[in-house]
Amino acid sequence: MNNSHSASYAAAGVDIEAGYKGVQLMKKHVARTMVPGVVSGIGGFGGLFAPDLTGMKEPVLVSGTDGVGTKIRLAQLLDRHDTIGIDCVAMCVNDIICCGAKPLFFLDYIAIGKNEPEKVASIVSGVAEGCVQSGCALIGGETAEHPGLMAPEDYDLAGFAVGVVDREKIIDGSKVSEGDALIGLTSSGVHSNGFSLVRKVFDIEHADLNIPMDELEGKSLGEALLAPTKLYVKPVLALIDGGVDLHGASHITGGGFYENVPRMLPEGLEAFFPVATLPSLPIFDLIQERGNIPEHDMYNTFNMGLGMVLAVPREQAEQALTILHTAGETDAAEVGCVQTGDRGVSFGTVSIPV
Repeated sequence: MNNSHSASYAAAGVDIEAGYKGVQLMKKHVARTMVPGVVSGIGGFGGLFAPDLTGMKEPVLVSGTDGVGTKIRLAQLLDRHDTIGIDCVAMCVNDIICCGAKPLFFLDYIAIGKNEPEKVASIVSGVAEGCVQSGCALIGGETAEHPGLMAPEDYDLAGFAVGVVDREKIIDGSKVSEGDALIGLTSSGVHSNGFSLVRKVFDIEHADLNIPMDELEGKSLGEALLAPTKLYVKPVLALIDGGVDLHGASHITGGGFYENVPRMLPEGLEAFFPVATLPSLPIFDLIQERGNIPEHDMYNTFNMGLGMVLAVPREQAEQALTILHTAGETDAAEVGCVQTGDRGVSFGTVSIPV
């Protein structure tokens, strides 16, 4: 590509040579994600992957796509771009693992006002880290420079993941039954949902994001809010591989508990959560206090400290927790149960029925 240069295109605001430099800078990050099955390197017209389907009777591909949303504005204000890619991967792979699908590969898309190769490489380093944490390969992507459409410092990030699961092992919630135990996997914070409300509550454009706060146990507001979304792929796969009959899984994203938990429940059943069993993270207390937000709206917007809820047979709850703790989810705990009802989700002060 040594002869590839367009002065006319550069005058219009698109620097294709910056794009080439960005690709070179990101290659070392992409290399970290290489897993068995990768056929092609980045730079081609398509990413090639040959999955190992050994032992599968009827492989089913599962795909998921998402972006990071307005959390990106926080990264821009803090001028820190190396973790936002983790969020992008997590929002996709945490969804497809709910079907029992092992993520195979990921592709990203970055739209940016002005292509700064170092910034793009930093963004991709986070994408690569998310792929490493979830055991999938980053096999391609696209960076598009949008002068005149976006301010030079602005960018947006989205991506999609593809995974595979044997048809007979698909988790679709149909096996969820009354009496199932609900296991909660803790979140790292707000993750990547509800940031339009977060930005309004804290007037984020004018807030000092770097001052340590007592309410956040010494963390700054920027640090607490930018904490990347936790990835749940490996612990959930460990649960499945460990012989637990995982009946249902729900990734607590946009819409909080009220929208996401019912997605794994058959008709006539609801999830019951005793409030005392739920974790409490300082960032959510601060959001609710500063924004004077009703409790229902908090649980209808945020993950409230639980990023994933799993439904398992009551008799396998202890086994499930042992596997999850060994897999690194040391704070995993029983947080509720499935019961007869039509409210989807209910909260109470009584303990979990046994």
